[in-house]
Amino acid sequence: MYSFDQKVVWVTGSSTGIGRAIALAFAEHGADVVVHGNSNLSKAEETLEMVRSKGVKAILVSGDVTDRGQVNQMASEIEKEFGRLDILINNAGTMVTRTKIEDLDVDTWNDIMNINLNSVFHVTQAALPLLKQQKEGQIINMTSLAARNGGGPGAVAYATAKGAVSTFTRGLAKELVGYNIRVNGIGPGIITTPFHDRYSTAEMRKGMANQVPLGREGTAEEVAGAALYLASPYASYITGEIIEVNGGLLMD
Repeated sequence: MYSFDQKVVWVTGSSTGIGRAIALAFAEHGADVVVHGNSNLSKAEETLEMVRSKGVKAILVSGDVTDRGQVNQMASEIEKEFGRLDILINNAGTMVTRTKIEDLDVDTWNDIMNINLNSVFHVTQAALPLLKQQKEGQIINMTSLAARNGGGPGAVAYATAKGAVSTFTRGLAKELVGYNIRVNGIGPGIITTPFHDRYSTAEMRKGMANQVPLGREGTAEEVAGAALYLASPYASYITGEIIEVNGGLLMD
């Protein structure tokens, strides 16, 4: 497998779940890692120590990815510590709530768009100067199966935001190709993470897993594998693509 030695990767939302698995996977392959947390800093600190145990350099940046000032501060901390950024993983996001559109208030709609969509814009724009100065780079945006199928019960706002992330990914890939920055996305399906622990009942999860051709939920590590591939030279001719990691639940 390709080594990411001397590369710096920033993984937003890496306190737990898929973000943590991605941070650890890159550390295991030699990358220095910027761990990020906001509301769950104790878990982010756990991730930081786990990453450092792999023998690489790592720092923790904390802040709200929906707040441009805080995002700019995090980017400044990365520049001060490492002086570079090679790979950006826009992973931060959450469903916020499961609510039918007829019952969804405007503030909650805006919260869902802010954490899942606007955050990707803020972090990407703040990270671009660091990525561009390297003369090459990779951006990987975390979208969702919901972007393709409209989401499960009460998830239309979340699905809409993730659909926009997929579109942003394709458009950004075209815009940044001249800087030798590849932009791709990952669309996880039903993955065993705290996300589903919070937003899906055991009955819902069992029903969804039964529909998966591979017959089970995926793991965060299986999503991380896709991130490693997309960021590596093995994917040097791939940009503007979304890799669907869903056990065959949705096939193109």
